Amino acid sequence: MESLLLILAVLAAVCAVAWGGYQHARARDLAQRLQQERTQNATLTARLEQLQTEAGAQRATLIQNMGEGVLLLDPDGRVELFNRTFEQLFEVRDDLRGRSVLEALRLHELDEVVRRTRETGQVLGAELELRGPEPRFLQVNAAGYGTGAGRGVILVFHDLTRVRQLEALRREFVANVSHELRTPLSLIKGYVETLLEGAHTDPELSRRFLQTIARHTDRLTYLIEDLLTLSHLESGAAALSPAPVKLRALAGRTLEDLSTPAAERGTTLVNAVPEDLEAHADADRVLQVFFNLVDNALKYGRPQGRVEVGGREADRERVELWVRDDGPGLPREALGRVFERFYRVDRNRSREQGGTGLGLAIVKHIVQSHGGEVRVESEPGRGATFYFTLPRH
Repeated sequence: MESLLLILAVLAAVCAVAWGGYQHARARDLAQRLQQERTQNATLTARLEQLQTEAGAQRATLIQNMGEGVLLLDPDGRVELFNRTFEQLFEVRDDLRGRSVLEALRLHELDEVVRRTRETGQVLGAELELRGPEPRFLQVNAAGYGTGAGRGVILVFHDLTRVRQLEALRREFVANVSHELRTPLSLIKGYVETLLEGAHTDPELSRRFLQTIARHTDRLTYLIEDLLTLSHLESGAAALSPAPVKLRALAGRTLEDLSTPAAERGTTLVNAVPEDLEAHADADRVLQVFFNLVDNALKYGRPQGRVEVGGREADRERVELWVRDDGPGLPREALGRVFERFYRVDRNRSREQGGTGLGLAIVKHIVQSHGGEVRVESEPGRGATFYFTLPRH
């Protein structure tokens, strides 16, 4: 019996030891698993944070590189974020973050857009005019984000300045064309009515009236031809046929064609273009440039004056040509506008000379279609020189 009890005691001790070892191993295994789970959770958390950081960086990069201006206001109406385009549109030099719209930009109209957005949730198509030496026009689209008291505002700005400028040019162009057409048509109509009322019985009077009608009919014809030419050049429909051209020969043809009006004004024409000067250009279009510039110099230069056509190699890629007169010159404020359509320094004198107001605009478009540039230098009382460049090759 004692032996049996001893065996049972030993077995119990062995089981206890085995059970303890099992529990210890199990606890160690659980601890390892918990540690692994903690490590995995930490890795996942780090990865999620990395993804959020990358997403935020991508959003920030996207916003910074947008072609539209972006302004983000926090729930308190303070500037939280703005991009580079916004800085350029509003000429921002400081950090605006933390300021209200009024503090940052001093624009009550924009502050009103923000207020309306907070009330309605969205404002589309509002327009702002940024006043200054060169006014700019912006379209604003605004929307709220968030809910309740935590609602912020995002504003997106589109620059409409170029569109408004083109609209103004179109209105000015239509007004100018209407005026240029109305004047000769009114004169033609008046003389025709006078002839119909009986003036035709006087042969000398009839002849003068018909000469006036013919002169203004020619003016209308020149105007329409110049408008068509300018339209073709601006639309790109007038294809160029570039080839090597001798520029002195083209200048000579121009001076020969205009020798009669030059003789009538007592103007000396000089061809100072070097014999070997060449350009790679459309000869007919370059001839048109020479003709318009020399004709312009004859009309507005002084009687018994001098008109010179010259040229030189500007660099390895370009040649530069010019037409110079010794007339009254141009006022300083006209230098930047003489190549605009219908711009005239002296409107009355221009009409007397029969100009359409489109000659220099045609010159500009022909030269630019060749990849060249035009400019003018002048001082009042000291003549004017019109320069243009053409490609050598």
